Amino acid sequence: MSKTELPGRIRKAPEGFLDPAQIAKVQSGRRDFLRNAFLAAGAVAAGTAAAQPPKAAGFQGESEILDLPEHSKGLGQPVAARGYGAPSQFESNLQRRESPGLTRVSAASVSFTPLQGLFGIITPNGLHFERHHQGWWDVDPSRHRLMVMGLVKQPKVYTMDDLMRLPSVSRMHFIECGANTGMEWGNVAVPTVQYTHGMLSCCEYTGVPLAALLDDCGFDRAAARYVLAEGADGSGMTRTISIDRVLDDVLVAWAMNGEMLRPENGYPLRLVAPGLQGVSWVKWLRRVEVGDQPWGTKDETLHYVDLMPDGVARQYSSIQECKSVITSPSGGQTLLDKGFHNVTGLAWSGRGRIKRVDVSFDGGRNWRTARLEKPDEPKCLRRFNIGWVWDGGPAILQSRAIDDTGYVQPKINQLRAVRGSRSIYHNNAIQSWKVAEGGEVSNVQAY
Repeated sequence: MSKTELPGRIRKAPEGFLDPAQIAKVQSGRRDFLRNAFLAAGAVAAGTAAAQPPKAAGFQGESEILDLPEHSKGLGQPVAARGYGAPSQFESNLQRRESPGLTRVSAASVSFTPLQGLFGIITPNGLHFERHHQGWWDVDPSRHRLMVMGLVKQPKVYTMDDLMRLPSVSRMHFIECGANTGMEWGNVAVPTVQYTHGMLSCCEYTGVPLAALLDDCGFDRAAARYVLAEGADGSGMTRTISIDRVLDDVLVAWAMNGEMLRPENGYPLRLVAPGLQGVSWVKWLRRVEVGDQPWGTKDETLHYVDLMPDGVARQYSSIQECKSVITSPSGGQTLLDKGFHNVTGLAWSGRGRIKRVDVSFDGGRNWRTARLEKPDEPKCLRRFNIGWVWDGGPAILQSRAIDDTGYVQPKINQLRAVRGSRSIYHNNAIQSWKVAEGGEVSNVQAY
């Protein structure tokens, strides 16, 4: 064996795969193959009527399977000329949607992920929810810069080339807006899971740990307590994050689900802050400052705070607590027949892993433990499934998640007893779906 043929090496294919004698043999074999194929086809054509099996009694009228459709008899489409794939025309109804109940202000906008139509835990990039405070921008990566400053020995400015040549990591995490499920606080029963929980997505992110950049700049470990992240959009979005969270798992990311970030998701650079509310995942990241106290910026003191019953605003409640929702069957859907149904949904926790999900079919009086699917990653969505035999009568479906800290997802009345009813953000209460006798599923507030 020559050195070029050693196991584990890649040998270049020769320019001519066959010598002349081999080519002649192949051509002769091809002529024989075609001749035999034509003879066989003639024999089949002569005996077609006899070869057709009679339609079994159980398949009468099932022409969709018994008769070959046109796409089984013709030439299909070539590789798409548009260069970037698109879903089937029959899936065009599955798309991000804006809520008709939310007021649009200038370029600020929200779109919701269609959770009811997704499988597994990964959100396709084209269906990832959006929340903008001053619209989105398509930023030129060659001109984008990231500054690291504050309590560091050597402030630095990084180009995208600088960042992307550093050792990178890829991890799956969920991102949830702090206002997700916010309309349920006021007993506003929006119709579908896309509107109740659709400001939620889960992706694989690729980037460099922010801790590595802080080390590169020589941050002051003794004095550092917080980091301020600033975006390059018109709102100048800034968020304070504790240094403990930063050193644990925060990423400076440029890729999502195997491709570069999309403009509406912060291209070319965003922060990934696992377990924290989505507003802390600063998009178009341009500056990181290390400090010894919270900055108290506009969106930390006036927005994304929880107004408590006594009028005090709870600030820096950034962690997304343990939560779950049944995605199918869910509001707006209809059960077509009695009998077995697979009930499926998603669970997540900003404090770690999901350890158990219980499901109730009678409004919380009785609970059964659902099956948790893989993968099991921290601060990531977890898919659950459970079988249910519907008897055709009314039912109320609920799911209750428990994370590895022992935290149990609360009922809405339990949450209101502590938080009141004037909140907008951080509603992680149990969601209820009512199944009517006709199979129609709707959103209800079940206590």
